[in-house]
Amino acid sequence: MIEIERKFLVKSNAYKQEAFKETRITQGFLNTHKERTVRVRLKGDEGFLTVKGLSSNDGLKRFEWETEITDEEAKSLLNICEPGVIDKIRYEVEIKNHIFEIDEFFGDNQGLVIAEVELNSVDETFERPNWLGKEVTGDIKYYNSQISKNPYCKW
Repeated sequence: MIEIERKFLVKSNAYKQEAFKETRITQGFLNTHKERTVRVRLKGDEGFLTVKGLSSNDGLKRFEWETEITDEEAKSLLNICEPGVIDKIRYEVEIKNHIFEIDEFFGDNQGLVIAEVELNSVDETFERPNWLGKEVTGDIKYYNSQISKNPYCKW
């Protein structure tokens, strides 16, 4: 249940032509404490409840537990989330052995595009596509739980 992930800004929209899947996501947070977050997500017509723990010092690893819930349960829980529900489209791009998830944000986070790649180990190598920009792994301001409270339009 440990997630290992690297996060990057995206410098062009070339990923859209490479994507094999795109999904609209609405998500909110029931709790955004720095030691744990509880997220509610509506991904297409599927609901999820996720608990994430405190990140490691380098931001690469953290506990993550997720379970599927009904879309009706997700919609009900979104109504009681902290202010700052996030709206985004996730594009999925396969590059060799890795799936990059690229989130294009809307609303108060319009203009922010972040790519994430999950790894099996902290030192695992991966091919960097041309559209991948500056690495922001471990920079808390790019966590979804933080951009829900301090949106990109206020930076």
